[in-house]
Amino acid sequence: MKLIKDYFPNLNETQLLQFEKIAEVYKDWNQKINVVSRKDIDEIYIRHVLHSLGIAKVQEFLPGSSVLDVGTGGGFPGIPLAILYPETQFTLVDSIGKKIKVVEEVVEALDLQNVTPINDRVENISGEFDFIVSRAVAVMPSFVHWVKGKIAKESKHDRKNGILYLKGGDLSEELLPYKTVKVYELSEIYKEDFFDTKKVVYLPMKYRG
Repeated sequence: MKLIKDYFPNLNETQLLQFEKIAEVYKDWNQKINVVSRKDIDEIYIRHVLHSLGIAKVQEFLPGSSVLDVGTGGGFPGIPLAILYPETQFTLVDSIGKKIKVVEEVVEALDLQNVTPINDRVENISGEFDFIVSRAVAVMPSFVHWVKGKIAKESKHDRKNGILYLKGGDLSEELLPYKTVKVYELSEIYKEDFFDTKKVVYLPMKYRG
């Protein structure tokens, strides 16, 4: 928790309580349904919460904006971002029912009013979103194909609407087709070793220059 406070010093009391409760709620649920590996549960704040919030270090979300989290698993990056931005609407999608069950329970336990969990494939989700976030569920070309037509054309933010993707490793080949892609190194934001190869990839909607 100290890390969360260090990197995000402006959290209010409600947010601090929600972040504190995250570890306890996930530990409890992980014993019933294994959504996070045991090692990761012990380091949930670095490997999941702080990692998810790396997106917020690249892009803040305005009140009234909407974000779609694709392949959310147990609720990452969507749930930590929803705590940080209580006036932004988050839709968390996963095709695996037991994972969305955990998300629903976490949302209820943390009393998050701005999260809608959906058990479905992203291709079946209707509506348009300002940003689409995810954590390494597929190579970028596959991901872009899945979310086609789901990014709103009008931008509320200074940055154009698009995809904010948490990835690791060497992405040079994977990102070759995208002329306007930007890659942010999380190692320049966080000092912990875990983030040495971790990145936030931003792909605006009009990605071919």
